[in-house]
Amino acid sequence: MNDAATYRCQCFCGAVKFIVSGKPEGVGYCHCESCRRWSAGPVNAFTLWKPDAVSITHGADHIGTYNKTEHSYRKWCRVCGGHLFTEHPGLGLTDVYAAVIVDFPYEPCVHVHYTESKLPIKDGLPKMKDLPKDMGGSGVRIAE
Repeated sequence: MNDAATYRCQCFCGAVKFIVSGKPEGVGYCHCESCRRWSAGPVNAFTLWKPDAVSITHGADHIGTYNKTEHSYRKWCRVCGGHLFTEHPGLGLTDVYAAVIVDFPYEPCVHVHYTESKLPIKDGLPKMKDLPKDMGGSGVRIAE
């Protein structure tokens, strides 16, 4: 990762620090109930990275894990409760919440699980019924 961009990330209190390197595989908004409930917000801003692009640099012993299903392993700081990222083994990707990346130029390109939205957003970006086909979804786009 010689010339790859590196972005600093941390939990709410700073007990856990990590970096993401390179270019994300995807950037957007998720409207599914699981993401909304986990984030305690009406929508979750995500960035998707290959697992080897995510490196814990401080506080690995403070990371807790919760998985409601085998599809998502949600990570948080056991000191402050701040959310960090979610590992999606079936997709081979790690969702690093955009809010924890200190210096990343967040530019979303898609809305996923838009049929579950509680906060309609009219921003001209594609709205997916569930996920893109290449991520195991239907690939069906819905109207804004």
